[in-house]
Amino acid sequence: MAALGLGLQVRQFSTSVLRQALIRPPIDVYGVGGRYATALFSAASKQKKLEQVEKEMRTLSALIKDPKLSSIVMNPHVKRSLKLKFFGDAMTKANLSPITVNLITVLADNGRLTLTADVVGAFAKMMSAHRGEVICTVTTAHPLDEANLTELKVALNGFLAKGETLILETKSDASILGGMIVSIGDKYVDMSTKTKIHKLTKIIRDS
Repeated sequence: MAALGLGLQVRQFSTSVLRQALIRPPIDVYGVGGRYATALFSAASKQKKLEQVEKEMRTLSALIKDPKLSSIVMNPHVKRSLKLKFFGDAMTKANLSPITVNLITVLADNGRLTLTADVVGAFAKMMSAHRGEVICTVTTAHPLDEANLTELKVALNGFLAKGETLILETKSDASILGGMIVSIGDKYVDMSTKTKIHKLTKIIRDS
């Protein structure tokens, strides 16, 4: 019955949104997941439910990590109707809104349920930008000490516009050998020793 109920709801989520003026998110997230997330952002904006949908995306993320549900929903050999039934039952128990249910229905109809995590991730990025948060990931060969971390934050804050807030995530990856890789907003800068060696090696080979 849950699957039947879902089938009666708006089935062409992204299409129905695009029939009206699309409210663009503050940043573009590319890929198929990004397109679904953009449609979701627009629909939630028009209904003034951005924060509610953001919370539901976290619930959705937890649902798809459940081993039992994931083994069915992410299995390419399981029929779409059966996937939708199991997902529908889970969403009903979680009391998710029609906007989120419609998203999953369209993903199921289009055979895109495996992209659910991508859509959730893309929507999270859009909401961070909506709040003026700029997500920055810095990868170094070894963990940064407090002094270097403070200096890095000062430098990165120089890239921010008025009203923006830096959300910094640091990672360690010994394979880059030294230097750092910085991803901030839509900018990506690779200053790693590994990349410098590769470039130097290529120049020597080509000369």
